[in-house]
Amino acid sequence: MPNNFLFDLIAPLYDHVISPKEDNVFSGPLNLPSSGWLMDAGGGTGRASTNLTGEVDHLLICDLSFAMLQAAQEKGIQNLVQASVNALPFEKESFERIMVIDALHHMPQQKDTVGEMLRTLKSNGRMLIEEPDIELFAVKLIALFETLALMKSHFHTKDEIKTMVESFGAQARIDSDGKGSAWVIAEKQPR
Repeated sequence: MPNNFLFDLIAPLYDHVISPKEDNVFSGPLNLPSSGWLMDAGGGTGRASTNLTGEVDHLLICDLSFAMLQAAQEKGIQNLVQASVNALPFEKESFERIMVIDALHHMPQQKDTVGEMLRTLKSNGRMLIEEPDIELFAVKLIALFETLALMKSHFHTKDEIKTMVESFGAQARIDSDGKGSAWVIAEKQPR
């Protein structure tokens, strides 16, 4: 069962079960405000990016789940693309900022996915990957639950994600929200 099928099923309840992110928690890591485009990759209902619309010129949510994108549209988000983050339908260097919040572990071929996002990130652009910190016991229980629920999730440590990013020539550093999530903040270097 593909993950988008599961997310299509839970879309009507998603924002009621998963609490939205605090206002502007990602502004610092993404170095906002910024002109241009912000892509929320695997952004679903927009729960993590909706609060950032005033800090960028344009917000785009890319997700495989049509039902999740419909929920984002109901929040007033206009730029929605149903596509796999593994094969983004955008030209190179299309986005000034990219965020992937609590979603990378749901994506297959994660190293290739990171490379694909970096392909679409502009030189001097910034990408934020937030993932539950798999080194914490509570997150290990969540990972076990997702395995039992046949979600096909694969969690990486923050160091592994940083290594993925750096393998494509971007600079990366690790930070945290202090609440159980790890952040990998990447900056794409000019070529």
